[in-house]
Amino acid sequence: MANKQGVPAEAADRYTIITSDSHAGASHAAYREYLDPEYLEEFDAWRGRYKNPFKDLGDYRRLRNWDSELRNGQLEEDGIVGEVIFPNTVPPFFPSFVLFAPPPEPEHYERRLAGIRAHNRWLVDFCAEFPERRAGVGQIFLNDVDDAIADVHWIKEHGLRGGILLPNVPPDAKWVRPLYDPAYDPLWAVLEDLEIPVNVHGGTGVPDYGKTPIAMLLYIAEAGFYTQRPLVHLILGGVLERFPRLRLVLTEAGCYWVPPLLKRLDGLIEQIRSKGQTGEIRYSEAEKLPHLASEYFSRNVWMGVSQPGPADAEARSVLGPDRFMWGSDYPHDEGTFPFTREHLRQVFHGTPEEEMRRILAGNCAALYDFDLVKLAPLAEQFGPTVEELAAPLDHLPDHPNEALLRAAAGAR
Repeated sequence: MANKQGVPAEAADRYTIITSDSHAGASHAAYREYLDPEYLEEFDAWRGRYKNPFKDLGDYRRLRNWDSELRNGQLEEDGIVGEVIFPNTVPPFFPSFVLFAPPPEPEHYERRLAGIRAHNRWLVDFCAEFPERRAGVGQIFLNDVDDAIADVHWIKEHGLRGGILLPNVPPDAKWVRPLYDPAYDPLWAVLEDLEIPVNVHGGTGVPDYGKTPIAMLLYIAEAGFYTQRPLVHLILGGVLERFPRLRLVLTEAGCYWVPPLLKRLDGLIEQIRSKGQTGEIRYSEAEKLPHLASEYFSRNVWMGVSQPGPADAEARSVLGPDRFMWGSDYPHDEGTFPFTREHLRQVFHGTPEEEMRRILAGNCAALYDFDLVKLAPLAEQFGPTVEELAAPLDHLPDHPNEALLRAAAGAR
């Protein structure tokens, strides 16, 4: 693979690996340094009451979120030299882990907005430490479209080339409009014009199950469905029709479900076109889309597939050669670290080298503007060899639990 000047973009015998899904965030002490001064007194009071409910944010593992030496060392050990960075930890004034927190209600909006803006400022500096390796994903809220547009411009101007994290609106968040509402058209227009990736992350958009014994079980059972809703809403709501250059990314949601969903939506769109109704429900001309769901997908949608299984790998043929991006989910415990090489051998052995280069780096580099030439020296030093990943995995790692414990303790 070479760039336009004919310069080799990757080491010939090794793979460059960019994870399309990693997570990072600051400590509360660091966030305080990035918070608007007018909120400092309130933040100190909030911080004094806050109790961390997450083990991986309370023990040594939390350092992986912001300690660059530890983080880069673990990623390099795993063969990874580039990352798209989604948020992690708990920003100021958030009720819980950033991805699980629902959209802020009106009385909490101002402070929660200050919290994500502090995170965005921190993320700019974090990515600037290693700009060739890190593409940060900035955060916005949808409560106020003008505020969202202002934050989008800020994110673009400050080089967070990972784009924006689109808040996934749960059905019970009645204080925020659903994603298909035309009120968001000015926001989509700006995102389209600025060519900013619009990311939806898995596990978001679920309703509040309350403090019941089965709340987490229901979350696990239904999170996948709610992660898919933005794709359905943006297609059937005509957003991807009105904004044909919008670039939508669904990350850490698998992709095995995409082919059957597109087949079902294609059938629905075709029926509405030909009959103007489904059963006794009739549709107006405005509700008849000129393209199929599969056509909108192939034009507008990318998948950041974290920890893909065999079914996800098989589904990539439907996604298209430039739409599947591999992800590790570092530093989460369910991610592939420290066994990324074994994982890739297990799932992708026998995949042609050209396709592997697209899956592991090329597609991600094209969407998020990584420079493969700048990453090539790192890949030459840390990347797995082509021969290594071509070999099927014939046995599981020895003493995997010990390796995980060493990783949790930060030991190399």
